[in-house]
Amino acid sequence: MLDFNVRGENIEVTEAIRNYVEKRISKLEKYFDNSLNAKAHVNLKVHPDKTAKVEVTIPLPYLVLRAEETSPDLYASVDLVTDKLERQIRKYKTKINRKSREKGYKGVEVPGADLDVDDSDESDSKDSKFDIVRTKRVSLKPMDSEEAVLQMDMLNHDFFIYQDAETDEVNIVYRRNDGRYGLIESDD
Repeated sequence: MLDFNVRGENIEVTEAIRNYVEKRISKLEKYFDNSLNAKAHVNLKVHPDKTAKVEVTIPLPYLVLRAEETSPDLYASVDLVTDKLERQIRKYKTKINRKSREKGYKGVEVPGADLDVDDSDESDSKDSKFDIVRTKRVSLKPMDSEEAVLQMDMLNHDFFIYQDAETDEVNIVYRRNDGRYGLIESDD
């Protein structure tokens, strides 16, 4: 089900480290459908102060799981990030199940967003302070504002673009400076 792409920065990824990462993160597979094939991107980084940072991103058709943890021990960081991902999955599934019971759905197709990231450095662009140095392409799937806020929080972003399930309009939710959320609705 899960394919792993394990990278190391300032550390050599040994077979023992790779096996531990795969063993721990594979425990998340119990939450997914058996037909799901996903790629887990794991980045291991050791800082000069000897702390280890582990970042894991698992893009799914209905959700992008992402977590990172830093601790003095690499293995402890892997354990912490796995626990964090498991909490995210349970929180998301609980919310979706609650919504489906409220709306009376029997079979629930879980909405979300696929992120197709296209990073490109434009070397032949003009010298200007408005140069675009990175481009992201997003496939929007219908959802309501609560699900968009949940997705934004899981990705640890300050804003999230989504297609409203009722109006089919493109909207944006964002985190305000006071910690609450805002909604920008498009107007055609």
